Amino acid sequence: QVQLVESGGGLVQPGGSLRLSCAASGITFSRYSMGWYRQAPGKQRELVARITSRGISNYADSMRGRSTISRDSAKNMVYLQMDSLKPEDTAVYYCNAQYTYGSLEYWGQGTQVTVSS
Repeated sequence: QVQLVESGGGLVQPGGSLRLSCAASGITFSRYSMGWYRQAPGKQRELVARITSRGISNYADSMRGRSTISRDSAKNMVYLQMDSLKPEDTAVYYCNAQYTYGSLEYWGQGTQVTVSS
């Protein structure tokens, strides 16, 4: 019954921007920290940004200053605004929900982001 559905990916030129969205259902949204991860071909999945259940955010060094994670508790939505995109940002981006009070964790299906001229 838990669903994390990403959207907003696509093709963007270097230096461009995208906003990714994640719609969460089947969870008590306020009890989960939410994160965005990415996985490029042949590479391990890595953290892009996380936001705690209390709204505190943190970022990977490579994305700090170029991205903003936010959450809308009224809509059970998580967003990742990405600016000044680089070809190395090309990856499948995944939404993640992690239970604040235990070990439960859920993943979305991913959305492709391609940065290319």
